[in-house]
Amino acid sequence: MFHAEMIPPIAASVGDDVQVSGPPLQPSGPLTTYQTFLDSRPPSFETYAITEILSLAHLAPQLDLHIVHLSAVQAIPMLRDARARGVRVTAETCFHYLSLAAEAVQEGDTRHKCCPPIREQANQDGLWAELQRPDDSVIKTVVSDHSPCTPDLKLLPAGLAADPHRVGGADGDFFSAWGGISSVGLGLSILWTEGHARRNVTIEDVVRWCCRNTAKQVGLDGCKGDLGVGFDGDIAVFDDEATFVVEPSTMLFRNKCSPYEHKTLRGVVTETWLRGCKVFSRADGFVEKAGPMGKLLLEPRTRKAEA
Repeated sequence: MFHAEMIPPIAASVGDDVQVSGPPLQPSGPLTTYQTFLDSRPPSFETYAITEILSLAHLAPQLDLHIVHLSAVQAIPMLRDARARGVRVTAETCFHYLSLAAEAVQEGDTRHKCCPPIREQANQDGLWAELQRPDDSVIKTVVSDHSPCTPDLKLLPAGLAADPHRVGGADGDFFSAWGGISSVGLGLSILWTEGHARRNVTIEDVVRWCCRNTAKQVGLDGCKGDLGVGFDGDIAVFDDEATFVVEPSTMLFRNKCSPYEHKTLRGVVTETWLRGCKVFSRADGFVEKAGPMGKLLLEPRTRKAEA
């Protein structure tokens, strides 16, 4: 698994040739403006890293390569070409890259900071187009990449914080703020909201991206990611017509700091079942148990089939 961001090298100028890339520049605008941050991490950071990864694939041709949190659509042709040559490479993208756009980020709203960055609306549209290719998409899974932190680490201005008294003089500096998006517990609704707006996403698509392919990715497709005899009874009961507003009371993670705050989402998880036991309901909250119910998944894994 690879976080694919690298600063491209500077090529020496020879004759009339010019540098293939410039050095990483100091911020050229206000540090509280999202475009300044976005310009500091261009798509070339992702494409150069993926070029390096693919150039080494021949050293271990049976090794499965996976690009985590893909953001830049410019990397997609490279990945498709590599797969056509037999390289075992897949990629994932995230809820925030499929639902948030750079043009809409307000001044100082560091809740949107993550790496790779959230890019423009056209980039988001390109990710959706690739994800929805019926047979040969290089993006196989959609994940949260949940990276929570307290509002003070986000340096979120008091006017944007859900709990302003905890911020303490922050100034919305995108370059100094913690990088990461909080969306755990919201992801299914985020994806369904965006898919519904695009009018061509089914719940079967969501299951494939978030359940079936993720289980296959880690070799657990014999017990996870599907409903069937012998599979773990891991079930989300989902009301696909209900809507809700993301507020501190509806964010079930500890630190209520998310770029989705005040957004209306479509689709509500009403119950969650883990291995056949109900662990959560929207009406009653989390079911009290004597200790955690999670288990280490150390049983022998099946060989991952080509996704």
